[in-house]
Amino acid sequence: MTTWEYATVPLIVHATKQILDQWGEDGWELVQVLQGPEGNLVAYLKRPKQG
Repeated sequence: MTTWEYATVPLIVHATKQILDQWGEDGWELVQVLQGPEGNLVAYLKRPKQG
């Protein structure tokens, strides 16, 4: 059975692609992007847990 680890990452609107590309290179998969209470965007990511 796969065990997952999760991360929440604040997104800067003018650098969203670069931020997500960097996390993707590290094996993270984007699950969802939500707007935070102050209007900022937050990405929720997951990847299989190692060991």
